[in-house]
Amino acid sequence: MEMKSVTRSLRILEAVAQHQPVTVGELTKIFGLPKSTVQRTLVSLAEAGWLRANRKDTTRWEIGARVLAVRPAALQGSSLFAAAREPMVRLRDAVNETIHLSVPDALQCMVVVDRVDCDHPVRTFHTIGDTSPLHATAVGRAALAHLPRRDVEDLIEAGLERFSDTTPGDPDELRAELDRIRTDGYAVNRNQFRPGVCAVAAAVLDEDGTPLAAVAVSMPEARYDEEQVPKWGRLVADTAAEISQRRLGA
Repeated sequence: MEMKSVTRSLRILEAVAQHQPVTVGELTKIFGLPKSTVQRTLVSLAEAGWLRANRKDTTRWEIGARVLAVRPAALQGSSLFAAAREPMVRLRDAVNETIHLSVPDALQCMVVVDRVDCDHPVRTFHTIGDTSPLHATAVGRAALAHLPRRDVEDLIEAGLERFSDTTPGDPDELRAELDRIRTDGYAVNRNQFRPGVCAVAAAVLDEDGTPLAAVAVSMPEARYDEEQVPKWGRLVADTAAEISQRRLGA
């Protein structure tokens, strides 16, 4: 009975991925199961982090970004992963620092889905699947700067947790920083989430300007150089733009 339940959950997860955003009623028709059974399964998968309710229509379900982080190889067929890999390698070669690709999981967090390591013996390291808050990181703010204003206000209303003395915890401070990111084209994080870790990031946008991901140059604070930030910012912004173009087949 337990194995049958696991199999049902996996099949429902697969169906959500295929038909998202999908309603309980639509899934009920697909599987011929009682609505209560499908609803229970969806809630269980959501509690485990595999699914989430669609933000625009909470009666519809979709997969969360954590699914992408289960195994990076699963991304090989996706246009984002395929488009990002070569530009990330070239960016790594240009700066010799670790490069991360992260995707937003709604407003909950950013999830690391790919990484290209540098050859420094001391370097930053984020495991595939690592999560981080949007307001406290370069990748998060790079994505947040391109989300609708109402999403920014929703995030602010939920509370801006401080992880260090430099974490943007004041709403006006965060709004001003997002304005700067939109102007400059890149975000900067200096010890705002993890002590001793710095990053410069830019958003990967789809054809509508929606942030699909963010690519970042990440380094220990010992190698962070304020004078190099504009150069790193241009490089990472160019890389993000190239990933967007490659994904769209431009």
